[in-house]
Amino acid sequence: MQTKKKTGEDDLVKALRSSSRGFFAAGFFSFFINILMLTAPLYMLQVYDRVVTSRSLETLLFLTLIMIFMFGVLGVLEWVRSRILVRVSNQLDQYMRHRVYTSMFDAGVKMPSRRTAQPLADLNSIRQFMTGNGLFAFFDAPWFPVYIGLLFVFHPAFGFFALGAGFILVIIAVLNEKMTKAMLSEANGENVKAQGLANNNLRNAEVLHAMGMLPSIMGRWTHQHKAFLEKQTRASDRAGVFSNMSKVLRMIFQSAILGLGAYYVVKNEMTPGMMIAGSILLGRALAPLDLMIGSWSGFNNARAARGRLRDLLDESPVDERNMTLPVPEGRVIAENLFVAPPQTKLATLKQVNFVVDPGELVGVIGPSAAGKSTLARAILGIWPSTNGTLRIDGAEVQHYNRDEIGPHIGYLPQDIELFDGTVSENIARFGGVDPDKVVLAAQKAGVHDLILQLPDAYDTKIGVDSGALSGGQRQRIGLARALYDSPKVVVLDEPNSNLDEQGEQALSLTMAKLKEENVTAFVISHRTSILKSIDKLMVLKDGQLQFFGPKDEVMQQLMAQKAAEGVQRGA
Repeated sequence: MQTKKKTGEDDLVKALRSSSRGFFAAGFFSFFINILMLTAPLYMLQVYDRVVTSRSLETLLFLTLIMIFMFGVLGVLEWVRSRILVRVSNQLDQYMRHRVYTSMFDAGVKMPSRRTAQPLADLNSIRQFMTGNGLFAFFDAPWFPVYIGLLFVFHPAFGFFALGAGFILVIIAVLNEKMTKAMLSEANGENVKAQGLANNNLRNAEVLHAMGMLPSIMGRWTHQHKAFLEKQTRASDRAGVFSNMSKVLRMIFQSAILGLGAYYVVKNEMTPGMMIAGSILLGRALAPLDLMIGSWSGFNNARAARGRLRDLLDESPVDERNMTLPVPEGRVIAENLFVAPPQTKLATLKQVNFVVDPGELVGVIGPSAAGKSTLARAILGIWPSTNGTLRIDGAEVQHYNRDEIGPHIGYLPQDIELFDGTVSENIARFGGVDPDKVVLAAQKAGVHDLILQLPDAYDTKIGVDSGALSGGQRQRIGLARALYDSPKVVVLDEPNSNLDEQGEQALSLTMAKLKEENVTAFVISHRTSILKSIDKLMVLKDGQLQFFGPKDEVMQQLMAQKAAEGVQRGA
């Protein structure tokens, strides 16, 4: 079995470490930004203590020009820091998007109920937080002691006053975190559920519209959405209390320190310039704390997104790349095979044994819930075995690298999905389009003439919905995709479910071509018309292999079984 490496936490930490140079650069610019933030208090100090007392207009002009220059440099540095963080966030996105995208699809393959693009939204949420003002507060907050130190230089009372103000705002920040974390997390969870429900409903829009189900379905979504709104409202209301309290207290502190300064000015222990400069310094010292409290909701959203991504990546660890194996010939062997759906312990395929040689066409039949689709997923390597093995040319399916075995496997699912692009791109599996191979695959599937009748033939644009194509056309184009580049093993799940008589005839010819090309094919079908082309027949019942062997022998066994059951019922 393939060994696994990395956890979601490791991946996220490594992604952040890969951007460490950007963070250091942002911190470097933050150093000079916070130094230049002293421009305003120093300007006020000099104006009140030097210009006003000396009444020198030349000094005022000189100081004003310096002040304008310093603020200009400050603006440029903040712009550069913002650009750095934008690029750091883009680098994080670039580092993680492939991992998140593949993990999202891995989860969707293993657990169809979890097919959602929410992980991409979570990655975007983290990226947006990194480019917002909230992150700036974390760079500026370490300068709080520097500003406090300067206030102590002005007067010890100023320093202690600032420490007390900072302590109160920190308490508010901690209370904000404690009182809103759980509520915001629940609200985010409800929002994810509401979005997933809406996505599922959109995928079945035609059914909802045709049968007038929209009001009822919308009612279910509304109920879920209201749950999100109620929890978010409660969390936002509570966070708003702390945010406004922080803002009001900061304004009170800035005004109060002016009063404190006036007291010491009257007592000749401080100059008027120090009084004004101290108020500005206090405002600057408390600004990052106030900003952190104000942006706490965004921080919580980013943290919740990070938690969901970590869980997703933990569930889909990176596979270590195996040694490249030879191109398979198509021999498929099941040995005591047990397969269970992901995250369940109940096997839906039990103790299955068979050998299929290259070029054999095998029909798979059985009642509903017999394990046919589970067998298909096991052959394709989608669901790993819980016990026993399924081998292709002697190697377990999981031992092949997916990008190397994939081109040699063809799959036609029951629900045909065509993707946004041209017909040729869909048939070529969105790799490099080889016109000769595309046409050959279409001819094998008996769909070449049909494609030529489309508005732009092979260049006709189709999409997920493919409204311009009938169900049978979609199925036949899907069959051409499965046969592209001459795969060695083909799994066809109900390949004739949407076909008319002409399509059935074309499918029979396709089966004959697969036989000629020595392709191993598993055909799952409820229709007996396709079974006349097969070599062997596999009968599944209750997840177990009931019969397997040459078609004629198995048909005789089935007939004998039905006859015996008829006798028992008659008795």
